[in-house]
Amino acid sequence: MLILYFMENQNWILEQMMEHISDHKRNLFDQILENRTRHITIALENIFQPHNASAVLRSCDCFGVQDVHIIENGNKYETSSGVDMGSSKWLTIHKYNKLENNTSTCIQELKKKGYRVIATTPHTNDCIIDQLSVEQPLALIFGTELTGLSEIAMKEADGFVRLPMYGFTESYNISVSVALSLYELTERMRKSDINWKLTEQEKLELKLHWVRQVIKHADKVEKEILNRAKK
Repeated sequence: MLILYFMENQNWILEQMMEHISDHKRNLFDQILENRTRHITIALENIFQPHNASAVLRSCDCFGVQDVHIIENGNKYETSSGVDMGSSKWLTIHKYNKLENNTSTCIQELKKKGYRVIATTPHTNDCIIDQLSVEQPLALIFGTELTGLSEIAMKEADGFVRLPMYGFTESYNISVSVALSLYELTERMRKSDINWKLTEQEKLELKLHWVRQVIKHADKVEKEILNRAKK
């Protein structure tokens, strides 16, 4: 009964929960939600360095990208709190780690959601990042610095993109690659006429999640609210 009540009265429950946070936090949540997007997302294949993993999450949060897809094939995805700076609690993390190779599962899920999956690697059929269209929802998939993307990722991707480089080094650090890619793509996305913003329902669900992150003993507070409503 409480679950059913929650599903039917999310707005009211959110209002009750919001009474437990400051006006500053309320305004900040609203401001950030207006700039959040699911039009562009990031997928990381087998990334295992905590520093890089954390830096990617931090960049996604800073550029307003809500979803990050984590593919764990042998390497467990771990973060460093000193680099992460708490960014992971504001993001929606999707993990794929149930199978021996989870790359195909992730890519097919992204395609079902309408994303064009783009492998970030030099390729004969690639394009420079500023030539990549943002009209259709994009999922950029990144591999490890040592081995790059797997053959499965390369085979199932819808296209390929690379960042311009003018030095001797063959590639950017992965966290730098993500940041440079997101800067270019989100800037063009925000200046376009496409509908890149979250729906009102998505904003509501995210705000509830964020409120739970900042209220002490949020589960107890929420349970009290639900019990009070049941009476």
